[in-house]
Amino acid sequence: MASYKVQVATGTFWGSGTFDTVSITLVGSKGSSPKQTLNNTGKDFAPGAVDEYKVPSDEELGPILLVQLHKEPYLFFPEDSWYCNFVQLVTPQGETYRFPCYQWIEGYTTLELREGTGEVLVASLQRSPSLGRRHRMTLRCPFRLLRFCDSFRLMEVKLKGFMDCQESWKKMEDIRKVFWFNKTPVSEYVADHWQEDAFFGSQYLNGVNPVVIKKCTQIPSNFPVTQEMVAATLGASTTLQEEIQKGNVYIVDYKILQGIPTNTIQGQRQYMADPLCLLYQTPSGELLPIAIQLRQTPGPNNPIFLPSDSVWDWTLAKMWVRNADFHVHQNISHLLQTHLVAEVFAICTLRHLPLCHPVFKLLIPHFRYTLQINALARVRLIMEGGMMDLATSAGYKGIVPIVGKGTYSMAYASLCLPDDIEARGVASVANYHYRDDGLKIWAAIERFVANLVRFYYKSDDRVQSDPELQAWIQEIFKEAFKNRKTSGAPSSLETMEELTKFLTMVIFTCSAQHAAVNSGQYDYGAWIPNSPPSMRRPPPTMKGTETLETVLETLPKVNTTCIALCSLWLLSNEAGDTRPLGHYPDEHFTEDEPKRLIVDFQNDLAKISEEINERNKSLPLPYNYLNPPQIENSISI
Repeated sequence: MASYKVQVATGTFWGSGTFDTVSITLVGSKGSSPKQTLNNTGKDFAPGAVDEYKVPSDEELGPILLVQLHKEPYLFFPEDSWYCNFVQLVTPQGETYRFPCYQWIEGYTTLELREGTGEVLVASLQRSPSLGRRHRMTLRCPFRLLRFCDSFRLMEVKLKGFMDCQESWKKMEDIRKVFWFNKTPVSEYVADHWQEDAFFGSQYLNGVNPVVIKKCTQIPSNFPVTQEMVAATLGASTTLQEEIQKGNVYIVDYKILQGIPTNTIQGQRQYMADPLCLLYQTPSGELLPIAIQLRQTPGPNNPIFLPSDSVWDWTLAKMWVRNADFHVHQNISHLLQTHLVAEVFAICTLRHLPLCHPVFKLLIPHFRYTLQINALARVRLIMEGGMMDLATSAGYKGIVPIVGKGTYSMAYASLCLPDDIEARGVASVANYHYRDDGLKIWAAIERFVANLVRFYYKSDDRVQSDPELQAWIQEIFKEAFKNRKTSGAPSSLETMEELTKFLTMVIFTCSAQHAAVNSGQYDYGAWIPNSPPSMRRPPPTMKGTETLETVLETLPKVNTTCIALCSLWLLSNEAGDTRPLGHYPDEHFTEDEPKRLIVDFQNDLAKISEEINERNKSLPLPYNYLNPPQIENSISI
């Protein structure tokens, strides 16, 4: 008779415990223990508890391969979900085994947990049926769900009186009254500086959508900007062509919005442009807009707006660009290229990689709450009748084709920051804090991942011969990149270097990139004229017609403004149980080397944070969206 000491740890948060009956079976290389109910005097499996039991076996089981947790009914009690952190056991010989779980167990079921040592399967072997049975993992976020819904109700209460007003704003300053209760230093700065050309340009570098600006190497044929148009901005000592050759001219092109159907809000048609915007970086480092065309096809009814135009002509032209940027940001930079691709990564990981696989262990913390927040977005934000449908020019009918266009044009390089910086030609643009901070974080993630890959794979041959890994990448290629070879995405992984790059991209997308395009939404959007979600009048076809009154008539109505602000506030609102990048309280790795590498990663991130904090001291508007303590491990809001 052998006796094994077993510890079972229950999660610490609300609802983690269970009243259900839990039994255990130990499976070793020499056999299995009888199924035994885990039952001590008093309450078992309470939140935060680490319960201890003795599990007998007629014979010694040899090295322990896995444990089976059986969750079954208890008397007349209804089914009660349980969050298990881990199981740990000590053999009669004193050997310790740890079995990470860190998941919800729903219903009456048997869950198999592998020992925590990372294990790569090679093609010449197969997991036995009992070892290879696909795990069912349930990821829940009840706290986040309640917080999200409660926050929305709180916003509605605070905005009571504004929500029912279907009139235009009477004065610009009146818009400040909407967010009086939730000002931020950035939102106040935006409200004070939104009409300044230098601030307009700076948002392409350090605002909420810093991924669309490109170097202009040649003026597009459909954007006939001439030297005479921009001479006043450039100054007498240079020309447009000279500045293009020097690499000081940049462009943003919203062609992807061409042909997108527009929304109807409260019976009134909304409008959207597909503009082009030319920008010039001055010797002092300011990035200034120098020409704006609101439609893709040039012509007499599609004038090129210039800084020398009347103040409201030029202001409205910039607002149309900001409206276009709002839609590209929300639907492509944010929704598609973080939330939706992360959902593919998460589902493919759950489908193809068992809990003992080192890639599963590495990635699973970066999918925390992602599936739930995406499901919530589908029923509260982007569905027909949802908040985005009620407050944006595109609405639900426009969101679908925008995301569709983005999906079939998405390149692997656009998700890999170093490649994206090179492809857009923005390596040398000044004051690009998103680029500078992001590249440091990418490098830190890459070092961490490369060392883990070397530890577990040892050689390129083992990468090639891992059937679970290859099935994983193949499905990602199919679902995220639609089997498009032109995307540049890999459909198989041949080397440790390729695997390192892809895993770095996944982690960066789910953490830093999401923070960069999400965290500042309220900061930059609370002042609606800076980022108008909808426009009620069509783009102007001639100059000299715009006034403050026509601009106010173009902006969203009061109640539409409030709905948009609710959305932006919720999307930027910290939920209260964040896990910063590099912090892994769930110990999926049990070996010493991965634990050491995690500490090194955390130290790298701490150094980056120190550098950012020091840099920010000299900035009129600090850039903190990629400050590591403010980056969450996963897309959870």
